[in-house]
Amino acid sequence: MHERQRSTGSLLFQAFSLMVVVALLSLAAYPSLLHAEPPLKKASLIPLWSPQAQFAGYYVALEKGLYRRYGVELSILNGGSGNSPVEALQSGRADYAVMWLTTALRHRDAGIRLVNISQVIQRSSMMLISRKSSRIDSLQGMNGKKVGLWDGDLSIPPLTLFSRRGITIRQVPLTNTVNLFLRGGIEVTSAMWYNEYHVILNSGVDADELNAVFLSEQGVNFPEDGIYGLEKTVKGDPALAAAIADASREGWQYAFDHPEEALDIVMKYMLRAHVPANRMHQKWMLNRMRDLIMPGTAFGKMPSGTLDRKDYHDAGNAMQRAGLIGGCPDYADFTWRHDAVQ
Repeated sequence: MHERQRSTGSLLFQAFSLMVVVALLSLAAYPSLLHAEPPLKKASLIPLWSPQAQFAGYYVALEKGLYRRYGVELSILNGGSGNSPVEALQSGRADYAVMWLTTALRHRDAGIRLVNISQVIQRSSMMLISRKSSRIDSLQGMNGKKVGLWDGDLSIPPLTLFSRRGITIRQVPLTNTVNLFLRGGIEVTSAMWYNEYHVILNSGVDADELNAVFLSEQGVNFPEDGIYGLEKTVKGDPALAAAIADASREGWQYAFDHPEEALDIVMKYMLRAHVPANRMHQKWMLNRMRDLIMPGTAFGKMPSGTLDRKDYHDAGNAMQRAGLIGGCPDYADFTWRHDAVQ
């Protein structure tokens, strides 16, 4: 009986040894098995608008394989008219979205738990533009005038400013062009420094013919583009959130270091989305994005993608005073990676 048990044990030991030998031989034959990469995590990002140099860093990061290097198989969805970033997050169509701080605060106040994972543009680049011939030479001079504003969240900064100064305007909805302003349909138009302002100049209007007021110079310096996700998404996979934020920052750095290549990539995505593409205009836009994003340039100040605590509270408090939100969430609750700026 004991002899039979010893024999069975010996056979089992020999079988186990054989399996170990086979496994070692397999690893020797296929060394890649020793260094198998973890599978890429799939994720999606929706920009605030259609492809243009305002979002060059994301397209460059995608084309140069930076997201994949960080372990992410990212798809960039089409933004623009009819493609709300907030709705895309809510519906689950997108995992992350680019939007303004004011937009995120407004929807957070409405109960959608958005979280900032990276702040890309640290200041406001919005302008209010009038012709000198209209004799509007100050912000107060806009009182009672027809002012073109974009619908929805993009009107929050100028409405906050007008409310603060006690200015009443005749609000006129803007489309995606500056034609209404150029044809005299409105006396003042809102514009982005990196976009519509250059379009107006390219239409033949000299800069000396314009009064251009930066909202940032009027005490409404709200940070603009940032990357946001729903709180449950960020907390569900914080490593993925970190990877997207880090790869995006590298994409921006690469775009600024290789502007012509970045423009090639942006133009490719514009053409693919059937968006009218003008390389010189996109070059202006990319240069202005460098001014807004990079530290040490005209306006860039925060190198790490973090949302400045003071800027955050300034924007939240101003929106509360203007009656646009009921309250401002705690900074640490609203911003992921807040420890980085304590």
